[in-house]
Amino acid sequence: MTKPRREIMGEEQALLEVQAVYQELEKRPLERACTRLTECCQFKLTGKTPYLTLGEAILAARAMRAVGQHKLPEKKDGSCPLLHPQTGACLIYENRPFSCRTHFCQAAGGPYARREVVDLIRKLEDVDWAIGGCGAQSLPAALKVALERPKPLKAGVRATVSPRARGR
Repeated sequence: MTKPRREIMGEEQALLEVQAVYQELEKRPLERACTRLTECCQFKLTGKTPYLTLGEAILAARAMRAVGQHKLPEKKDGSCPLLHPQTGACLIYENRPFSCRTHFCQAAGGPYARREVVDLIRKLEDVDWAIGGCGAQSLPAALKVALERPKPLKAGVRATVSPRARGR
């Protein structure tokens, strides 16, 4: 059996696709009201950790950098590393991952039924595949990978190998 051919997608296009999924979710008539209590962000207490695809992780990493976070802080209390250390607010709320938008938070209305969002999950998985991801990973692991990725080249800039790297 042969593997399906991997369609290659640029990082910018991938991020647009991820954002389109988030926007589509917002349009759905599902009763949800996040009150930002951050109870669901206490991974150690809930026993649940959100999982992110590579596209989501890259978008979250960009949002982290935009607020001055360039590495994942260690949280000894088991809370989400995206919570502000003093205020407890999510540092990237507007760019929070899909699972943070749809997961298990009882205060926000409980988890979405998979059947309500499976088409969006599949779109995120397709983007993951297209940019070389390896499937969803736990939030800390996915963000670590995304923060360590080299920044993408600007449009029109070609990657070249230096003469030294070529052995000259």
